[in-house]
Amino acid sequence: MASDSSKETRTYGVTSALSHAQPKDKDIELTKKLETYLVRLGIYETDDELQHRIAVLAALNNLVKDWIVKFSTEKKMPELVASKMSGKVYTFGSYRLGVHTKGADIDTLCVAPRHVERSDFFDSFQKMLRERKEVKDLRAVEDAYVPVMKMVFDGVEIDLLFARLALQELPLDLDLRDDSLLKNLDPRCVRSLNGCRVTDEILHLVPQRENFKLTLRAVKLWAKRRGIYSNVLGFLGGVSWAMLVARICQLYPNAVASTLIQKFFFVFKTWHWPKPLLLKQPAQDNPYGLNVWDPRVNPSDRYHVMPIITPAYPQQNSTFNVSYSTLGVIKEEFEKGFVFMEKLFSGSECNWEELFEPVNFFNKYRHYIAISASAKTEIEQLEWVGLVESKIRLLVNSLEQSEEIKVAHVNPKQYPKTDESDPKTLWFIGLEFEKLEHLKVDLTFAIQSFVNTVQRQGLQSARLKEGMLVDAKHVKKKQLGELLPPDVLRVSKKRSSQGARKTVQDLDSSHQSDSSFVDGEQQLPVRKGRQRSYSGSTSPSKRVKTEQRGDAKAVTTDSGFADGEQPPVRKGRPRSYSGSTSPGKRVKTEQRGDTKTVTAPAKVPCSVTKR
Repeated sequence: MASDSSKETRTYGVTSALSHAQPKDKDIELTKKLETYLVRLGIYETDDELQHRIAVLAALNNLVKDWIVKFSTEKKMPELVASKMSGKVYTFGSYRLGVHTKGADIDTLCVAPRHVERSDFFDSFQKMLRERKEVKDLRAVEDAYVPVMKMVFDGVEIDLLFARLALQELPLDLDLRDDSLLKNLDPRCVRSLNGCRVTDEILHLVPQRENFKLTLRAVKLWAKRRGIYSNVLGFLGGVSWAMLVARICQLYPNAVASTLIQKFFFVFKTWHWPKPLLLKQPAQDNPYGLNVWDPRVNPSDRYHVMPIITPAYPQQNSTFNVSYSTLGVIKEEFEKGFVFMEKLFSGSECNWEELFEPVNFFNKYRHYIAISASAKTEIEQLEWVGLVESKIRLLVNSLEQSEEIKVAHVNPKQYPKTDESDPKTLWFIGLEFEKLEHLKVDLTFAIQSFVNTVQRQGLQSARLKEGMLVDAKHVKKKQLGELLPPDVLRVSKKRSSQGARKTVQDLDSSHQSDSSFVDGEQQLPVRKGRQRSYSGSTSPSKRVKTEQRGDAKAVTTDSGFADGEQPPVRKGRPRSYSGSTSPGKRVKTEQRGDTKTVTAPAKVPCSVTKR
């Protein structure tokens, strides 16, 4: 009895659990229906596919061991000593968490002893891989923030990082969670180790792993379908979603997946961001002087809008890319998810499929910015697309500087345009403007800065080659058909928004005990300034008419941010950059009665005016 009581009262996170209630029959029934639905979608691998992944990882691990022995011998190390040298391949991310989907890549880490340098990994080991017939599409990105080699190994996509430990030999029982391994490591090795350390720590901090895994599978699928799954574009990546789900598992340690999903939406729709989410209390000391997330010490950390803090030392904010616009979109989706779960648990005639309906992005806004990237060859296109995508969040942040832009919503999905005469990859940012009198918007600076930053970064990293182009332009909703195929724009009219309109306040009464937890934790100071609304569509009372005169609003000038610089941190709401003198093109919008007309004369700086 004593042991059962101790197990029930165990604290898994920074606070005690909100409920130790056992699941009811209905909870179990809904969980079984959820699992059946996920199986029907085909996201689970077959046993043969899983065994093939295991075989691929074993082959890669053996290659690493053989390489280190061979490399040690070439370094004039005694043969007997060299034969004892070894390395090891660790996994992290969705594969390590047990929630990877069919055909997904595997995040891996090559760990080596101290006499093996990073340059050796990207030189001699890369040469060894290129000689293997089962290795295809090998690309090395050595100058990345976290250097990586990407490849397809026997049909399985692999991302391989490298970390050199300050150890003469690697013990067989090496546990990467040991903080002492970080001593005397260079920052890139610390960042490479962080993925494995965070993943392992998450698994150690959840009470029931199987419930955690099923819940995380569902939440990740929901986030991808709703267009809010992308760390690089300012939404949340896999590790951030895993930490959100892990926190709910800590608060409801005995709940099954259906209940956990319901609590997930309630807790995070009422969460007072930028209050940080923690899975465990951060260490009070910093033994190795590494950069850790701490708004008391680092002023820049105070401006993070949705901090989700990794549980392994050195603690980092996994969501530093999130902006006010993307946070607003995420919160809107949390509320919609909560409304659905209330309907599901109340016995309404609905099923899990409704929760995972894809977002109707191209019917949500009337104005968009279309970003395109193109290159001459398929390999160059792959590299160029990665660079362009990594900078799109800078454009979103810059657009947010304008008083007149309410929402700048980037769609995480890439849209390849397969026209043989002009193949390219497209991204779209939906724009919603404030309803202000005498509206004047200048988008020239934001768009120019984005284009020039991409080109400058390409030159500095030696990735910019002849024929690589990037462009950004404004398009109206009715013009999307010129850029996208009909099947992308064809949306279902049967999707009802009644659930989204339902007042969520009426549903909160059954969760008062949960709300006390959300309100009770310490909250970071909220930045003062005008409160923003994140409604997803423009007001129906005003119709916007856009006319294009002259050629497209191309950006060709040479002004922008300094190398690697992010847009300035907002203090209040800075004014738009209407004073730009760049020889771009000015967009002029005039209000006549109830109609707003946008014109773009050629070779004039870009602005929008409303009288």
